[in-house]
Amino acid sequence: METIAIQDKIFKRSIAASEIQSMVTDIAARMNYDLEGDDVVFVAILNGAFMFASDLIRKIKVNCRITFLKLASYQGSNSTGIIKQLIGLNEVLKDKTVVIVEDIVDTGITLDTVLRQIESFQPKEIKVAALLFKPDVYTFSHRIDYVGFNIPNEFVVGYGLDYNGYGRNLEHIYTITD
Repeated sequence: METIAIQDKIFKRSIAASEIQSMVTDIAARMNYDLEGDDVVFVAILNGAFMFASDLIRKIKVNCRITFLKLASYQGSNSTGIIKQLIGLNEVLKDKTVVIVEDIVDTGITLDTVLRQIESFQPKEIKVAALLFKPDVYTFSHRIDYVGFNIPNEFVVGYGLDYNGYGRNLEHIYTITD
């Protein structure tokens, strides 16, 4: 099993790039069917979801736009539990179908914050797409409409996810070993 070092941590490859691309294709096909005829705005959560959002949006065939919301909640490999908004929404969402694109949903605190903010803009409906989902630690009841991979409650990097800003550029997803 391939391992890599990022700063002071060792990670092992857990999801290959080919598996990720196959999953993105599958989710895009479902979205193309589900969202046909809707006026869609994708809201990608930065920084982590940028690769997932980029690969996904290129496969979307329905009429859509994309915008970005930058939030921060992690310090090192731990969530602070405090969500800081760094860049806000700049799209009209009223009466639109909004698809939130997340890199990872673990406890759901970030997702809950984003959902409450987007609901205030009165969209027609909100859907959620998550590259990774940690069902064992999810504490909310919000529906995740499109899940790439269910994973255990372990720290991961790669394909947009980072450790102290490093590792986002990796094409595979890696899980911490120590």
